[in-house]
Amino acid sequence: MYRTLARAELMTQITSITALVHEYANGDKTALDRLLPLIYSQLRRLANINLRRENPGHTLQPTDLVHELYAKLAAQTPPDLQDRVHFLRVAGRAMRQILVDYSRTRYAQKRGGRREKVSLEEAQNACMQRPVIAARIDDALNQLSRTDPRKAELIEMRFFGGMTLEESALATGLTVDIVRRELRVAQAWLQSELSGASEGLPRGQAASP
Repeated sequence: MYRTLARAELMTQITSITALVHEYANGDKTALDRLLPLIYSQLRRLANINLRRENPGHTLQPTDLVHELYAKLAAQTPPDLQDRVHFLRVAGRAMRQILVDYSRTRYAQKRGGRREKVSLEEAQNACMQRPVIAARIDDALNQLSRTDPRKAELIEMRFFGGMTLEESALATGLTVDIVRRELRVAQAWLQSELSGASEGLPRGQAASP
């Protein structure tokens, strides 16, 4: 009985969240105020995932990053959103951009624009002690999104959105095996790009089924 009630409450909440996501996507900015409290814990989780790649002395805390996210979403034209998972994907990407912009603004002059070679592991654990890494991976992902948007999206969901292979597969309508294969190719390209040895995605990989 209790499980049935809990499941019913969960489904009701998911329905409410989906409805608010649609209202926000359709231009109702007040829907954002009603939506955020319902998914605040998930947004905090996303903030923690992104901030774990930052220096422990970073001035931004998870709550600050969520507030920055809210300000960014409230100021922009709402994107075309489908559901809760889609909203969280957009939120994760926006958080990454907030941190990248922070890094660029604070450290660009100190680094003098010098292009460093870094490893994918360093990029995934980018910190403010080497802020150029955050900018480098952002540039690389933007480049990848122009040639293969799906692979760039999967990288963002997996490493910046904290989504599992199963969640990524559900969000994209792909099988787990395809998601795993696409990520493997995307990671190999990203590693090559960050190390300065990129020659583009293998022929036939840019639009694999």
